[in-house]
Amino acid sequence: MKLGRAAAVAVAAGAVALLLAAATVVWLNRDDALEPAPVPTNADAARDLLARGEYLVRAGSCLGCHTEPGEPAYAGGRAIETPFGIVHAPNLTPDTATGLGAWSSDDFWRALHNGRSRDRRLLYPAFPYPNYTRLMRADADAMFAYLKSLAPIAKANKPHALAFPFDQPAALAVWRALFFRPGRFEIDAQRTPQWNRGAYLVETLGHCNACHSRRNVFGATAGPLDLAGGLIPIQNWYAPSLKDNAEAGVGDWPDAEVVALLKTGVSALGSTQGPMAEVVARSTQFLSDADVGAMASYLRSLAPAATRAAAQPAVGGSGQTTTGLATTRAAATTATASTARDRGAELYATHCAACHGDDGAGVVGAYPRLAGNRAVMLSPPANLVHMIRQGGFPPVTAGNRRPFGMPPYATVLSDDDIAKVLTHLRSSWGQNGAPVSTLEVSRYRGTAAR
Repeated sequence: MKLGRAAAVAVAAGAVALLLAAATVVWLNRDDALEPAPVPTNADAARDLLARGEYLVRAGSCLGCHTEPGEPAYAGGRAIETPFGIVHAPNLTPDTATGLGAWSSDDFWRALHNGRSRDRRLLYPAFPYPNYTRLMRADADAMFAYLKSLAPIAKANKPHALAFPFDQPAALAVWRALFFRPGRFEIDAQRTPQWNRGAYLVETLGHCNACHSRRNVFGATAGPLDLAGGLIPIQNWYAPSLKDNAEAGVGDWPDAEVVALLKTGVSALGSTQGPMAEVVARSTQFLSDADVGAMASYLRSLAPAATRAAAQPAVGGSGQTTTGLATTRAAATTATASTARDRGAELYATHCAACHGDDGAGVVGAYPRLAGNRAVMLSPPANLVHMIRQGGFPPVTAGNRRPFGMPPYATVLSDDDIAKVLTHLRSSWGQNGAPVSTLEVSRYRGTAAR
């Protein structure tokens, strides 16, 4: 009888704990209050609203996710791969049955600010509402006005394909309770208006930390202010730290070079490739000089020139040891590394030197310098693997209409060849980067188990 009573007490306590946990999850998923929507006062104001909305939609790079290749703009359907399955971007055109035709500006604001659809359904954070939550209501309304002005496209939204339990609303509610709170962008009174505008564009509308941030095992970033770099899920590109001048920080760049990079995709100090080239092509090249200048001001403040990280130590050297066995192993390692470097040098001379030069100096305005190039030294070396296999192509922009590119070598070089070439690059011309293994190449091109 005593055991039965104890068991009953335990069950009751467990039930109470579950109820409290459920109530906490529900409370933490409550909506923030809606702000009033401003209404245009005349025809000129309405036209200005549409123009501003188009500009902001571009600044937010909405086209990239909400358009399938070869399909109408903003009609949705593009598959967004995540470690938990596939999320399909919805139709943003004003079709009544399949798009935003039946939505109000309040509905749209709720989606951006609270991460809820028109029917109050919780939205998956592949849609970056953890960043958009800090958008100003007036900007959200301008974006909605522009999207409502598009031609309606009847294109049904595709269902997501997420693995269990990530496809369950309860699991999403728990995730949000742990990692999401509605927020507001706060002006830093200690900073200039230009800096604050740049912070707003980078942290909120541009949602740069969606790539340039670490993610935990649940897929949550360290927050909109974290720009310390991270591996982009599924794509396996490494979005380098914007706070470290040894990676992608621009604290020691002149403003003009940062502006050139964001407006054209290339500058005298670097170029954009891969996912960032897409951002420039579809978004930042269309921003005003004032806004790109504001972004430069903010980005330069993240990594002051004095904070450049020390270069990586060399790996695989022939350090002295105290035992014969260790000395033998060190000698074998050195011999293997030397053989790999020799083979890498041969491959470089055959496939790379004609453009990048025997000395890795490249050609200004055409082929990037490899000697002293911080992109060559990044760890992990994921981006180098992608560029050799897929080719390297800066974006086509108004300021760089015919960019020079590098052909893909996926059918020419094996994973082992690529590893040896990269090891050669990272250990030549005074560079002391870690060697790259065949296993790493296989991992970052997506064929090895992660």
